[in-house]
Amino acid sequence: MQVQIDDTDARLLRLVQRDARLTATQLSDRLNLSPSACHRRLQRLEAAGVIERTVALLNARAVARPTTVFVEISLATQADDVLDAFEAAVARIPDVLECHLMTGSYDYLLKVVARDSEDFAQIHRRHLARLPGVAKLQSSFALKTVFATTALPV
Repeated sequence: MQVQIDDTDARLLRLVQRDARLTATQLSDRLNLSPSACHRRLQRLEAAGVIERTVALLNARAVARPTTVFVEISLATQADDVLDAFEAAVARIPDVLECHLMTGSYDYLLKVVARDSEDFAQIHRRHLARLPGVAKLQSSFALKTVFATTALPV
């Protein structure tokens, strides 16, 4: 269900996507609204599911996970039980940050973080190669992150 977002909501969402620790007073100064109006808008957007949750974004290097690997996975079959088993199993691997069901030449695309190539080899051997239904895996190491954001355009 799509929620109606006016210009003020959009400005508010852009601000909190950049820094969710801004107080209602700080937001009100930037939006020319009262702190209570900002607070009510945030509550409404949370209740409507526009704001799912508030999180801390960690520096991958600071927590010793500087290596990003994109893994293309093809399954042996597209049967619902195989897809369900794969998705449940991959969700339990802490090194997998994202898993996307794809169209095209492979079935899933994973974003995996690791300490280095040796650590990824262990993740591959212990977890990825043992996922249910996997017929083929292809891994690509990111050499450099040119741009990354978690902010959705609103």
